[in-house]
Amino acid sequence: MSELGYCEGDTCGRDGCVGVIESHMVVNCSCHISPPCGACTAPRGYCEACGWEESEDPAPEPEPISQREKDFWKAQAEEWERLRNAPLDNTKVSWRFVSHTNASMIKEGVYPEHMTRAEVEREVRGTFGGRFEQFGNGRFKYIAYTD
Repeated sequence: MSELGYCEGDTCGRDGCVGVIESHMVVNCSCHISPPCGACTAPRGYCEACGWEESEDPAPEPEPISQREKDFWKAQAEEWERLRNAPLDNTKVSWRFVSHTNASMIKEGVYPEHMTRAEVEREVRGTFGGRFEQFGNGRFKYIAYTD
């Protein structure tokens, strides 16, 4: 059995077809808004000789997840939950974080009371800075700009 073609210029190979795979033109491309767009990533291959359309092929079956992988991800989730619920250590800057927006996160935590606001910010500052929403009495809430 010959190999089936999928890329433009490949020989089709379906049921002995010697036609050449071509691609339909992209219609309604919106890559200028959010690349790559659905129109550009949708299956567009076809063979004029035999009438094959890539868009009509069944989707490939996903590979089953092994028990080893399931066990790994279960252990990972349990570790994340343990860390999320672990007590914060006020002998150092210690915090938990949660998503805030697509470009920021909230860091809430504790710090030793002898530390200044600037010292704490050096520890929790996001890639693009951030701001304190609350600071004092050994506790803080900081919005870190990450993107």
